Amino acid sequence: MRARLLPHPLLTLLLILVFIFLMNEATPGVVVLGIVLGIVIPLLTAPFWPGRPRLKAPLTIASYVLIVLWDIVRSNIEVAGIILFRPAERLRTRYVTVPLDIVTPEAIAVLAGTITMTPGTVSADLSADGRALLVHCLDAGDPEGAVAAIKARYESRLKRIFE
Repeated sequence: MRARLLPHPLLTLLLILVFIFLMNEATPGVVVLGIVLGIVIPLLTAPFWPGRPRLKAPLTIASYVLIVLWDIVRSNIEVAGIILFRPAERLRTRYVTVPLDIVTPEAIAVLAGTITMTPGTVSADLSADGRALLVHCLDAGDPEGAVAAIKARYESRLKRIFE
């Protein structure tokens, strides 16, 4: 199998742009060096990249992104209210275990990242067999409800996207 010149074209473009932005100028030398790095780095790292996952349901992807963005905004407001107006002794922090129905590593990584990006929750650990995710919740009065919300809002959509 022949190696392609650009095994990851979006990564190449991203590396070029990031390099130019980091250098804070777009002189010909900076652009050429950015292009060289943008081509060489993906070529050198290509053998270490797993196969690309097949994504399904483009409308589900769009709805997932919108739901995550909405949840981030809503959670920011909720966490700000908790920090500003609730005494610390009334916080109901706890760890919850989310049993996973998704099995692809990419879907699990997206779920863990989504949980961590949403204020008030952090993905803390993945079980050795990949079947459960440990999540810390800042304020979870109903642990079963928190698990059900994660499964309904995020995991069900990721299952349609990745599996």
